[in-house]
Amino acid sequence: MPVTGPDFIALQVRDLDAAAAFYEERLGLRRAPSAPPGAVVFATEPIAFAVRTPLPGTDLGAVHPRPGAGVVLWLAADDAQVLHDDLVVAGVPVLAPLSNSPFGRTFTFADPDGYAITVHDRG
Repeated sequence: MPVTGPDFIALQVRDLDAAAAFYEERLGLRRAPSAPPGAVVFATEPIAFAVRTPLPGTDLGAVHPRPGAGVVLWLAADDAQVLHDDLVVAGVPVLAPLSNSPFGRTFTFADPDGYAITVHDRG
């Protein structure tokens, strides 16, 4: 049977409460009505996004300096400029500056666990 494509994305995080608060307060995501134990699932479309406690045997402290190195996670926003400016004011590290691209205005920031997240404002 063929795979039909991504259906769910979850980041393993060191502090579930802090990560969930970051994505809610800084990015404006809203929690989904239900989630499995050890995870916070957000009501994102078209693909569900979550943060979760690490799976058994996963030591986030022993991974590459930036978790998820080699994986590019993009999130859509209504206005990348406004989000960028809000994150800068909040002291969130910006890894790639705001720029124009075929996908609209884009920039990349580091979340509290160091994951590189790219934001764009049109697709």
